[in-house]
Amino acid sequence: MKSTILAAALATTIAVPATADTLRIQTHYAPETISGQQIQGFIDDIETMSGGDLKIEMFFSSSVVKSVETFDAASSGILDCDMTGGAYQTGKNPAFQFVGDIMGGYDTPWQQYSWLYHGGGFEAADALYGQYNMKLIGWWINGQETMSSSKPLRGPEDLKDWKFRSPPGLETEIFAAMGASPIVMDFNEIFTALETGIIDGADASTLANNVGLGLYDIVKHATYPGFHSMPSDHLACRIDAYEGLSEQNRRILDVAMQKLSFQLTMAMDVENLKAKAALEAAGVTIHDWSPEDRAAFRKAAQGAWQGWADKTPEARALVDSHTAFLSQLGLVAE
Repeated sequence: MKSTILAAALATTIAVPATADTLRIQTHYAPETISGQQIQGFIDDIETMSGGDLKIEMFFSSSVVKSVETFDAASSGILDCDMTGGAYQTGKNPAFQFVGDIMGGYDTPWQQYSWLYHGGGFEAADALYGQYNMKLIGWWINGQETMSSSKPLRGPEDLKDWKFRSPPGLETEIFAAMGASPIVMDFNEIFTALETGIIDGADASTLANNVGLGLYDIVKHATYPGFHSMPSDHLACRIDAYEGLSEQNRRILDVAMQKLSFQLTMAMDVENLKAKAALEAAGVTIHDWSPEDRAAFRKAAQGAWQGWADKTPEARALVDSHTAFLSQLGLVAE
């Protein structure tokens, strides 16, 4: 009788599969965007490589909480991971500016990735995240953003009195110091503000995304390649959610994130080049700033970095880390 009971219990144990780990992640991107499509590939990679042992429950378009609240929702347990960007968290600590949008820093996404993975950046950034019960998994970078304008933007001299839509924070300080007139406004107000002449131009997104927004139906000048802003979106998970995964699943998550990062950057580069060719054919003037003009902007930006670096020790540590790495690349302004 005992043997029969033990055999039945063992059979039941074998028949019931182990419960899969599930990570609940929110992103601000919609599933139909280029970024959203890449995220769906990321989910498939994880679930395939783990044999279904690690599952992702993805909430697109900030469907659980507002984008700016995603980090706190993950940290507190409402979600497990945040797939938005560190720049949303500068109110917590100005240091997040330098893991979210390192303005006037790197020329290409690959240089910026190199700081993270080969310049000591990951350790410096992860130490910041750890103070808020979060673990940095990785970045994904769309590439340099484009300035769109109703008048030429050939170089720094054209910024004088140029009224443009700007996000709040460090960018407004940099451009104001160069003679421009940044106006902070919501993203969804840009088109109407350009149409009515409230602003002369806008810092919105990448060249391809700006085409999708319809900006070049109104204005006929753009900077490309961009020079001023290259935001890093991130994947960051609550520490216990990450550490609760098996070593295998942690490794799968890390590898899938790096694939997502590099695939997105390449995909956006292709789309930007297609957009450039189409815009030039349609009569939009593309302005590619000279190395000297880029250096002038970088000098102004890095001057503003120092004021932000003095706000907290964490900000100082990150600015010093970027500056040291940029000097190795020859990108620190003289």
